Amino acid sequence: MEPRNDRHLSMEQLLSLIEAGEIDTVVVAFTDMQGRLQGKRLHGRYFADVVVEHGTEGCNYLLAVDVDMNTVDGYAISSWEKGYGDMELVLDDRTIRVLTHLPATAMVQCDLVWPADHAPVAQSPRSILRRQLDRVAERGWQALAGTELEFIAFDTTYEAAHAARYHDLTPANQYNVDYSILGTSRVEPLLRAVRNTMYDAGLDVEGAKGECNLGQHEIGFLYAEALATADNHVVYKTVAKEVAAQQGKAITFMAKYNEREGSSCHIHLSLRGQEGELVFWDADRGERTALYDHFVAGVLATAADFTLLYAPNINSYKRFADGSFAPTTIAWGLDNRTCAVRLVGRGAGARMENRIPGADVNPYLALAAMLAGGLHGIDHELRLEPALEGNAYTSGRAKVPATLGDARAAFVSSAVARAALGDDVVDHYVNMADVELAAYNAAVTDWELFRGFERL
Repeated sequence: MEPRNDRHLSMEQLLSLIEAGEIDTVVVAFTDMQGRLQGKRLHGRYFADVVVEHGTEGCNYLLAVDVDMNTVDGYAISSWEKGYGDMELVLDDRTIRVLTHLPATAMVQCDLVWPADHAPVAQSPRSILRRQLDRVAERGWQALAGTELEFIAFDTTYEAAHAARYHDLTPANQYNVDYSILGTSRVEPLLRAVRNTMYDAGLDVEGAKGECNLGQHEIGFLYAEALATADNHVVYKTVAKEVAAQQGKAITFMAKYNEREGSSCHIHLSLRGQEGELVFWDADRGERTALYDHFVAGVLATAADFTLLYAPNINSYKRFADGSFAPTTIAWGLDNRTCAVRLVGRGAGARMENRIPGADVNPYLALAAMLAGGLHGIDHELRLEPALEGNAYTSGRAKVPATLGDARAAFVSSAVARAALGDDVVDHYVNMADVELAAYNAAVTDWELFRGFERL
């Protein structure tokens, strides 16, 4: 396959670099349920001599564990009774990139298939998004997307943060640095290293800006085809943490770290024809198309159904607070940041922005949910309600699910989710929510100890 751009390598180029001794390590990785890269570091010669032709494997428990990598019950594809067998990692030649923050290292991202019949592992996040992109392609379209991912940087190592139980960490900035040039200059060694490493890895870097929380920043990347955007997103999250660690710093992509503003992942999405034709915009009339309106109406109509995929963790829901720039209301507006969906741009730039996801989102699942909801709206020609004007927080409209339990209930009972994703996928991610809810309900928090140890 051809590389995605001139900074991605073809397989032939990678093998030449291995032969010349310029690459000696190849990271072979896939994305797990939690949106993390999992896989292996392979010696370059072994990759070239064996893996390119014969592939490699990974235990299927990697799609059936909690965030701590504990094996848990309830997953149909992987259990002690099934013997915890393997999945095959299928190299995607379009994703080959050099990781310049590491010595002589390249990365290849993978799809997952079952060894017996080479059928895709339906529960894999990449497979889930591919299925929705196939539905889009059947209609003669392609999906373009961009993710805006915020993080908080701390002047401490990850090891020291762990030893401090993540309390009383020193943020990289001591005040709100939203759009502040001085504020970003203070953190520029980190921001610059991440930007340049990501450019080398094939991402089209736009720039960096400060955000509202202390030490909070965002590095932006140009939109791309939706699968490429999701692939780039998870590489960026991993590499940003690695670069931070190299500089003795730590960053977090938690949706809500403290009582101040949370970290978002606003997702921009539009449809185009296979040759780039506009789908969301009527150039002759200078206005949105009916398809665009139906698509947005579908995303709104299914927002509660798919919130579990937009906000997959207990912590995700603490970000949804009135007056915080994180949405609490399921509504759309024209360039209105108080709404769950914001429409921006004209012509080729016309796109919808989903403001529900936080920085902890799995981008494959969120994009798949948006496409499933949008196609539902198109197929049923759902009417788009008038734009909300003013403050969505005080509008009295329907609310985004407020807890993981609420989102789980909406997802498990969603006919749209089951029709679009399949029962096997829905049940798999419902179990993921059940595992998280059980773990949280069993925990005694610092808040409970401080309030109740002596006083109750």
